[in-house]
Amino acid sequence: MLHLTRRSAVAGLGLALAGAGAVAWQSRPDVSTEKARALYAQPLTKPAGALKVFHLGHSLVGRDMPAMLAQLAGPEHTYKSQLGWGTSLKQHWEPDEVINGFAEENNHPHFRAAKQAIGSGAFDAVVVTEMVEIADAIRYHDAATYLARWAGLAWDANPRTRIYLYETWHHTDDGNGWLTRIDGDLRKYWLGQVKYPALTRTDAPIHLIPAGQVMAAFVRAAQASGGTPGITTLHDLFATQDDGTPDTIHFNDLGAYLVALTHFAVLYHRNPVGLPYALLRADGTNAHAPDPQTAQLMQQVVWDVIQRHPETGVAA
Repeated sequence: MLHLTRRSAVAGLGLALAGAGAVAWQSRPDVSTEKARALYAQPLTKPAGALKVFHLGHSLVGRDMPAMLAQLAGPEHTYKSQLGWGTSLKQHWEPDEVINGFAEENNHPHFRAAKQAIGSGAFDAVVVTEMVEIADAIRYHDAATYLARWAGLAWDANPRTRIYLYETWHHTDDGNGWLTRIDGDLRKYWLGQVKYPALTRTDAPIHLIPAGQVMAAFVRAAQASGGTPGITTLHDLFATQDDGTPDTIHFNDLGAYLVALTHFAVLYHRNPVGLPYALLRADGTNAHAPDPQTAQLMQQVVWDVIQRHPETGVAA
């Protein structure tokens, strides 16, 4: 049984590693939107084989989504992660910051201490996400600076590492409207105030996994068709709490599958149409599988959305 604390996980890594990249990779607020977009005119090359992926984040990464991604990608795909509850990139970086749920969320075989893992240069791709509310991450947790620091730590160890920012979403009961927020927050916050300011050199862009955009596009596609089996509202992608009330932020198995498809398509540059949809959770139990018609719609929406976003690095 793995027993972890925040201190025990990072102990022994050394002050040099803890500070790696902290100065050289400070965010540059003078990077313009136009200059940033120019970095994505040339797509990434398609991976030749299976990837080693590190996931850094919180419960909107979770255990099941990376496990589903691994099943979609095949047995040679490997991954590790460090998670928390609502954890910001700053909290993951700073050793004296509290990571709520650290022991609970990392008590599994795929845990690896983030600084040690990312600083090893052993991973082909590093996927990070920021806490939500995203505006609070920017205002109080210096999101752009810490995105730059994590990217710098990876690039200092291995310049070929691909860095991805995983765009998530906010609570479904947001007073401004869930779809409205998804539409506006990508450019305003995730790109304009997190990713673009974190760009630190023109030859090493940070790419995008637009999961929030995929979720919104799928909800709209399902609504436009009058509903698809198992999906009639956006709430069908989200979990239900123990008391029977809707969980307004965490995905269920169907939502996890949709997000895993998005990661797969971006990381592997492959159209996900035709992929399996009856998968296992991280604990080996059967996930609730989408209806075949619903799975096909999910897969097609994922590819359509990714084709519209050159910042994924995937060629249109």
